[in-house]
Amino acid sequence: MQKDDPLQVDVRDGSAAGTRIYQITGPITLPNLFTFQDSMRQGEPPQLAILDLTQVPYMDSAGMGSIINYFTHCQRRGIKLVIAGVSARVSELFKMTGVDTLIPMKDSIEAAEGLV
Repeated sequence: MQKDDPLQVDVRDGSAAGTRIYQITGPITLPNLFTFQDSMRQGEPPQLAILDLTQVPYMDSAGMGSIINYFTHCQRRGIKLVIAGVSARVSELFKMTGVDTLIPMKDSIEAAEGLV
């Protein structure tokens, strides 16, 4: 998977009422930001939004900015945001920027759904 590969976002309801899972496949980078942002804001707002980053091999600073932007969007609307399945490479970016202390991160979707 290349840094400029397309981004795909599959959206589904979680097992608990009010939970929405955004399964993201591909790099979250500047060329893919509009796809990412548009997908995050479609439909009725959930109570719990889970970003499944299991299939995200790479994220640049623009992608991180987009995650932070969505986090503030969620905070203003009373939506809880959890990130699940972060790869080691993407996890390092979260740690370097300190975002890992702002947004809850879980190893799996199942663990994230337990926060409802």
